[in-house]
Amino acid sequence: MSDNCIFCKIARGEIPSRKVYEDDDVFAFHDINPVAPVHFMIVPKHHLVSLMEADDSHAALLGKMLLLAPKLAREQGLENGFRTVINSGKGGGQEVFHLHIHVIGGGNIPPMVKRS
Repeated sequence: MSDNCIFCKIARGEIPSRKVYEDDDVFAFHDINPVAPVHFMIVPKHHLVSLMEADDSHAALLGKMLLLAPKLAREQGLENGFRTVINSGKGGGQEVFHLHIHVIGGGNIPPMVKRS
């Protein structure tokens, strides 16, 4: 974990959060600025900057995180589906440079990209 990373601090319990799930490898918590009725994030406890930094050594962790998303989504009441978002790098809109998967659902979720 990184000393200055906000998501590392949340995963260590140094910054309060509304925890959704925790095990030895990952931590999931509700977003403080939700864009939908259900909006939480899944982060690895190991500091990994972004998906762009991931390599073969992260395969099991990434698989675990992706398989955890539907399980936690259902537990949060998202029976009809949800959106996952992974912003990678500055050009991909990433704001916190610690890999995280947004799980978003409930209500009326607009399309990701407007089509004409």
